Amino acid sequence: LQPWQVYVLSGSTKDRLISAVASQMEAGRNGENKGPPYLIYPPELTEPFRTRRRVLGADLYHLIGIPKSDQPAKLRQLAKNYTFFGAPVGLIIVIDKQMNEPQWSDVGMFLQNVMLLARQYGLHTCAQEAWANYHKTIHRICNVPENLTVFCGMAIGYVDPDAIINQLDTERVRVKDFV
Repeated sequence: LQPWQVYVLSGSTKDRLISAVASQMEAGRNGENKGPPYLIYPPELTEPFRTRRRVLGADLYHLIGIPKSDQPAKLRQLAKNYTFFGAPVGLIIVIDKQMNEPQWSDVGMFLQNVMLLARQYGLHTCAQEAWANYHKTIHRICNVPENLTVFCGMAIGYVDPDAIINQLDTERVRVKDFV
């Protein structure tokens, strides 16, 4: 069905979206947004998934020198999502609200292909489900029709090889543990 649509943001539109989200974050609220339009994680995440998520978070914050107790630093790091991590281009990926899980998986496969093609052209990407938290702001700034659900964003640009965060090597499940 190819149920995705992509909004490519750069220049003033990207700047307006970043500014609108930053204003809402500085005010300590999601503004017009009441959380994401879908559950990003199950409410009762079970094992082994809960541990995988916690380990990744702990590894990331340890690598960049943010202690678990430093909530302001963690929020500053989170806020970088909403600048597309400084990338020159941001994508917002949306899907028609009538679609179900099989079509959502199609979007995931589409995203993976975009990420692989970007690498072929020397670019780097970062898929960012965090953008779903500001779906109403995205609808307003990007003129997204109401029949579409914001699924995620994606930063596209060139990696900074000197940035410590780009040294994160995420732990992966061994093939023999899932095959």
